[in-house]
Amino acid sequence: MLHVRVVSPPGATGELIEQLAADSEIRNLLLLPGAARHPDGDAVQFDLPDRSANRVLQQLRVQLSGDGSITVEYVDVSITAPAAPGTPAGRPGLADVPPVWDIVEAKIRADGQYPLSFFTLLVIAGLIGAVGILTNSQILIVAAMVVGPEYGAIMATSLGIDQRDRGAVRSGLIALVAGFALAVVASAIFGLLIRWSGHTPRLYEAGVRPVSDLINSPNVFSVIVAVLAGIVGVVSLTESRANALIGVFISVTTIPAASDMGLSAAYGSWSEARGSTFQLLLNVVLLIAVGAAGLRLQRAVWRNRTERAAARAARPAPPPTA
Repeated sequence: MLHVRVVSPPGATGELIEQLAADSEIRNLLLLPGAARHPDGDAVQFDLPDRSANRVLQQLRVQLSGDGSITVEYVDVSITAPAAPGTPAGRPGLADVPPVWDIVEAKIRADGQYPLSFFTLLVIAGLIGAVGILTNSQILIVAAMVVGPEYGAIMATSLGIDQRDRGAVRSGLIALVAGFALAVVASAIFGLLIRWSGHTPRLYEAGVRPVSDLINSPNVFSVIVAVLAGIVGVVSLTESRANALIGVFISVTTIPAASDMGLSAAYGSWSEARGSTFQLLLNVVLLIAVGAAGLRLQRAVWRNRTERAAARAARPAPPPTA
């Protein structure tokens, strides 16, 4: 169930209310004339099920034509909402609920902002990854994956490609290049300091580097993992299931590869640095491509399902048999 708040210019409110009142899916329709400020107008509120959200929100955008505002939020619990047998209140069967594309895209755009903290977290994640590689600690590699915020920029770039928004694509790519470059430089400086101080772990110095070898040796399995991670990421976003574990899976060879690039350069292991660079580029490119393709494919699938459901609903009922 969604709760929608609309600020409507007074001249458009009458037609808007008539349109909303005629929709059988809309519940708890409220009109507060002149109650809204900044922007000024009439406040309109209502609830609607997820399955109708894309259609109703599209109608609202057309009706308001860029004036006023539309705010949408999820209702976690609706005690009085009707429910189908065997489903939670107000929630139809999961197979019948398309993603609310306005919410999905708003979430991606919100994660596609690049304040100073974005770059700071990438640097910190790179340093944690560098320590994990030096000490052959898988736990620290996972910690670096959790800290890394790069998937927001990756999906913002994917959405920009899907919607042909060159500005979003350019901003996302610049943020990724700059962020990973900072992580690589920070890891290289850290590696030089450790090497100069004589605190390099003996196993790493002796060339026993199982974690590093896994990262800087891209192969067909790297491609498979990157594609699977991209699918998991885009599905989790559209199904509103993104969490820290999803972020770990998606970051499996992005942040660690940046860390290994810096460390390998600091220790003069240029072949390993080249392998990590290819690993990072391979994963970022595949994640962006799979994200863009996944968004477009899901839209097409749900559009087709919605049209078929509407066509079935519009068919006349068969005449009763004697």
